[in-house]
Amino acid sequence: MSVLRIVSYNIHKGRSATGSRECLPDLRLGLYGLRPDLLFLQEVQGRNERHISLDAQHESLAAALRMDAAYGCNAVHQNTDHGNALLSRFPILSHENQDISDHKLEQRGLLHVKVQVGDTVVHCLVVHLGLFAGSRSRQVAALVERIKRLVPVDEPVLIAGDFNDWNNRLAPLFVQQLGLFEVFAVAPEGVATGPAKLRNSVRRLGKSLRRFPKPMALPQSVRELGMNGAARLTLPPRTFPAVFPWLRLDRIYQRGFAVRHARVLHGSPWKQLSDHAPLFAELELP
Repeated sequence: MSVLRIVSYNIHKGRSATGSRECLPDLRLGLYGLRPDLLFLQEVQGRNERHISLDAQHESLAAALRMDAAYGCNAVHQNTDHGNALLSRFPILSHENQDISDHKLEQRGLLHVKVQVGDTVVHCLVVHLGLFAGSRSRQVAALVERIKRLVPVDEPVLIAGDFNDWNNRLAPLFVQQLGLFEVFAVAPEGVATGPAKLRNSVRRLGKSLRRFPKPMALPQSVRELGMNGAARLTLPPRTFPAVFPWLRLDRIYQRGFAVRHARVLHGSPWKQLSDHAPLFAELELP
C-alpha cells in the first residue's frame, strides 16, 4: 500500500495573484512544505528570455523539491512559452503532450505522463481547458478518447488541473465514460457509527442538494459514493480568485485509488502566490 500526496496548482506563470511581482521563491518554499509526491502544474513558463528568474520554472521547482519533471509546451510567443508540467518523486517512464487547441486564440495541451509507483504504473494527465464551453467539451472528448485508447482499464489514473468548468457540466463525462471520480466527492467527512452515521449522511446529502438552484439550472448531477458508503451530490470547491474564491475551476479526478483526505489551500501564503488556490489530496494506492 502506498499513500500519495497530490497537489494541483495553476501557478500563474510564477507571478502573484495580481501579476505585480515575481513569487517563485515563495512558491518553492510553500510547495516544499507540502511534501508532494505528484505535482500537477498549469501556466508554467518553460522559457522566459526577458526575465531569467522566470525561465524554466518546472526545472527550478523540480530541483528545489528533488523531483523529476515533465513539461508540455502549449503557448509559444516571441520571448516566452508556457504550458503544463508534472513533477514526480517517482520515476517518470514516459510523457507525451497532445495538442488539444480548439481555436487560434487559445493554445491548450494535454500532458500525459506515466510514472512508476512501486510495481504499479500510474497514468497522470495534466490539463488546462479552454474558456469556452464548446471548446471544453471537445477537449474533454479528446481526453476521453486518449484514455480509452492508451490506458488499460486496470491501471490507475489521475487527471488534475484547471478545467475552467465553473458550472460543473463536465463531471458526468468523467464518471460515466471513464469511471473517474472527483476527489472531494468521495473523500471521507469524519467518522461516525450507528444513528450518528445515518444522521450525518442525511445531513450531507441535504446540504449538497441545497447547493443547486431551483429549478435545476445544471444538467443532471452524478450521484457519487463516498468512502463511508453515503451517496453524495457534491460540487468541487471554490478556487478562483485565490484572494476571495468564488469560481470552481480546479479539479482532481482519480480512478484506482482510495481518497483519504482532500482540501483547498486557502489563506496565506497561497492567496499571494497565484490567482488560483491549490488543491491537495492524500490518495491510497492498494
